[in-house]
Order: sequence, then structure tokens, then C-alpha cells
Amino acid sequence: MSRIGKSPISIPAGVSVTVKDQLVTVKGPKGELVQNINPDITVEVEDGEVKLSRPSDDKNHRGLHGLYRSLINNMVVGVSEGYVKKMELVGVGYRATSTGQVLELSLGYSHAIHMQLPKEIKVEAVTDRKSNPIITLESIDKQLLGQVCAKIRSFRKPEPYKGKGIRFVGEVVRRKAGKSAKV
Repeated sequence: MSRIGKSPISIPAGVSVTVKDQLVTVKGPKGELVQNINPDITVEVEDGEVKLSRPSDDKNHRGLHGLYRSLINNMVVGVSEGYVKKMELVGVGYRATSTGQVLELSLGYSHAIHMQLPKEIKVEAVTDRKSNPIITLESIDKQLLGQVCAKIRSFRKPEPYKGKGIRFVGEVVRRKAGKSAKV
């Protein structure tokens, strides 16, 4: 039995979960999310908990069991609390500004990068004196938030010699030693 799949999801106050035709809808104070479920996995909502079950111990069914349990749990947490990711720009002259849903990044290239963000994501770029610019991204959809963060990070990944690039706040970048001086 899947350890993740067999544990029930408790539904917090103010959140409602409905299942109709293999479509799970989660509504909460922050918004609404919908997920399509494989017909082999059955989802039941009872006594303030969501329980998932699978028809057999087939390898495919075991994988789907844990996957859909995690996706539904992420939806419940998203509509009740939301998700926040913070990224910092490390490097001389790196800047970030946000106007509406457009994020403008200056990352040492000959041109600025303008990124149009989905409407489900709230962005805020803060630049304080004597510190690295911080980009704060908020959303109820964990999957979409991670995808957008990965796209932003891909513009300038942290490099191992000086540590310059876009990284998550608190992320540790393994540093390499540079050229050693000839003796």
C-alpha cells in the first residue's frame, strides 16, 4: 500500500471539496482549483476528510495513488494558505522591477528581459540599498508557481565560481575553487 496515498487529507474550515465525473474541485477563501483524476483512482469525501483508493497493486495504480493524493493535498493547502516563493538576484548590476503582471529583469545581458506572468501569480520586486534584489511570487497553484520560478531561474542560473545568478532565498550554492596560482 502506498504510504502517501493511503493517508487521508483533512479538510480545514472554510474549504470545500467536491468530486464529479473524475473532476475534483477545491474551493477556499483564496480561490478555486480543479484537477482531473484518472478513472482508475476513486476519490471519496467523508467526515471532513478526502480518501483515495486504487483497484489493484499494479505498479501504475500504485504510482497514480500517491500522485493524486499529493496533488489534491497541494490544492487544499493552496486555497486555504497559499504558496510563497522568494528569489534573490546575486550579481553586480542585477535588477528586478515589476509593473502589474510584467517582471523586468536586468541580468547583465545587452537587453532587459520582460516576462509576462500568468494572472494567477502575484509578483513583487523589492530592491533595498546594500542588499540583493528580492522577487516574491505568490499563488494558490503550487505547480504553476514552481514552473514560473524555474523559468525565471533559467534566465541566469547560479554559477559555481562566484555564485552570481538567480537563486531561492536561503539556497546554498556549492562553490568551486578557481584557478590555483602557479608556484
